[in-house]
Amino acid sequence: MPWDERSYDAIVIGGGHNGLVCAAYLAKAGKRVCVLERREVLGGCSVTEQLWPGYRVSTAAYVISLFLPEIIRELRLHEYGLKILPRNPSSFTPLLDGRYLLMGPDEQASCAEIAKFSRRDAEAYPRYQRFLERVAEVLEPLLTKPAPDPLPLPRRWRAISWGKKLHDAQHLWQLFQALGRLEEDLPEALELLLGAARPLLERWFESEVLRATLATDGIIGAFASPSSPGTAYVLLHHVMGRATGVRGVWGYVQGGMGGLAEALAGACQDLKVDILREAEVTRILVENHQVRGVALADHRVVKAPVVASSIDAHWTFLRLLAPHELPESFLKAVSRIDYSSASAKINLALGEPPRFRCWPASGIGPHLHGTIHICPTLDYIEQAYADARAGWPSTEPVLEVTLPSSVDQTLAPPGKHVMSIFVQYAPYHLASRSWDEIKEDFADRCLELLGRYAPNVPKAGRASSGVEPGGPGANLPFDRGQHHARSDEPPSTFFPAACSRICRPPYPGRGFISVWGRSASRRWRNGSGRPECRLPNPQGFPHLATEMPDVPQ
Repeated sequence: MPWDERSYDAIVIGGGHNGLVCAAYLAKAGKRVCVLERREVLGGCSVTEQLWPGYRVSTAAYVISLFLPEIIRELRLHEYGLKILPRNPSSFTPLLDGRYLLMGPDEQASCAEIAKFSRRDAEAYPRYQRFLERVAEVLEPLLTKPAPDPLPLPRRWRAISWGKKLHDAQHLWQLFQALGRLEEDLPEALELLLGAARPLLERWFESEVLRATLATDGIIGAFASPSSPGTAYVLLHHVMGRATGVRGVWGYVQGGMGGLAEALAGACQDLKVDILREAEVTRILVENHQVRGVALADHRVVKAPVVASSIDAHWTFLRLLAPHELPESFLKAVSRIDYSSASAKINLALGEPPRFRCWPASGIGPHLHGTIHICPTLDYIEQAYADARAGWPSTEPVLEVTLPSSVDQTLAPPGKHVMSIFVQYAPYHLASRSWDEIKEDFADRCLELLGRYAPNVPKAGRASSGVEPGGPGANLPFDRGQHHARSDEPPSTFFPAACSRICRPPYPGRGFISVWGRSASRRWRNGSGRPECRLPNPQGFPHLATEMPDVPQ
C-alpha cells in the first residue's frame, strides 16, 4: 500500500530516543504507530557516526545514566543489543601544580583523594552524598509521572476534563507528601531545588578543586554560572541515574550513543512500528480544528488522529502548524522560548591516549575512564561565564573531556582513540564577528588549553587548519546549532550547540531520561484515540498529543 494511503492511530514526529520510546509503548498498547525521521540515521542526539574511517564518534550526546531502567527492562533493550559500560573512576581533575583529584563510585577511595586537599572535606563528602541521595529518592519517582497542571488555564486555551483535574490533584498531593518525608532536610532541599550551586557547595566544602569539580555538574550544558539560581538542582541529576545498574554511576553505550537508538529501533520494529527514514515532515494537517495527519517534503501524506511531536517547540508549533491554528498568546509564549545555549563540542581522533603532566605514565590509566575536568576553581568558571555574557567565547573555557575508547575498544582502530571535549562557554550569539570567522581560533584555543595539562594532545589529534563548514554531522537536529569539520583526515569537529528537544535538556550532552516519551505514550484515553486536552472551540489547539491518559502496558 502506498505511504500516502496509509493511516495510523498515531504518528510520532522525530526518531530520537523519546520519539522511539513513545512509539514502542504505544505499539505495546495495541496502537498502529508510524515514526517519521528527517535524517537517514535514527537517534536524534543519540547517534554514532563514522566521521573518519575506522573512528566511530558519538557526535552529540556522549554518556548515559538517567535513562530509566524500567524502560530498558520493559522494552527488553538488552536483547536488542544495548550494552552500557560503567565508568570507574568517573571524574579526574588535573591541576597545573602537579596534583589531581580522582573520584568515582568507590566512596572510600574518593574520600582518600579528597583528603589530599582537605581532611574536613573528606569527612563531609559522605554526608553530602547521603543528602543528595535522600532528596533524589524522594523526587525521582515523581519524575516518572506526567506533570500536573496546578494552575487554572483560560477556558479558550483548552478544556480539561474532570478526570484529569482529579488526576492532577492526586499528583500534587503525592508531591506534598513526598516533600514531607524530607523532614529536617526540607529547607536545604528547597534550596537545592531552587537555588544556586555555588553557595551550597561553599557551605559544604572548603577545597576549591572539589567545589569546582562538583560545580560542573550544576552548569554543564547551561548558559549559567554556579551562582545562577537553578544550578543546584542539576547536582541531583548526577546521583539519580541507574541505567548502569548502580545509582549515580554514568557509563558509555557500547558502540557509541547510537547503540541506544539501534536497540530502541529493534524493539519498535518487533512491535510492528513503521519507521520511515528521510521523511521530513513539513506540515501537521489540521481540519476543523482536529489533527488529521502530516504532509511530507516529498508530497506524501500520512494520516492519523493523533500526532506526537518529539522535536522542539519552535519547530513543532511555529513551523509545522499554520499561525491561525493556534492561539496568538500561545504562539507568543512559544516564540519567547530561548534555546540558545553556550556549549560547544569538539570531537577528536587521537593517534595515542593523552598523557597528563600530573599523571605521566603512558597508556590507558584509570584516570582516563571518566570525565576529565579542566576547571580548577569556582572563580575560573565564573570568569568563563562572564566572558560569554559579554558575547564572546570564554578566554579560559571550562572543558569536560571524555575518552570513551578507553572503555570501549570498538570505537577506534587498535592503539587509537576518540576524544570528546564539551566546552563552556561558547555563546551562540556573539557581540561581534561571526562563528565562521572565529570557530577555528576557538577550537585551537581549547586544544591549547588542554595541552597545558596534557602536552601530547594537540599533536596526537593530528588536526589540520583547513575549514569545511557544514562537514560531517552538520545535519544534526539542532534548532540553532552549527557544526564544522576540518578538511584533513582525521579532523576535529566543532559546533556551538544551541539545541533542544522536547522532553530533554537543551544541549547535546547526557540528560537522556526518556521519561517523557514513556509518559506521553501512557497518557492516551482508553479507546478514544484522542489526547486528554480537548479543544472544542476554534481558537483552541488542534489535537497535537503532548499528554495522553494512561494505557495498559
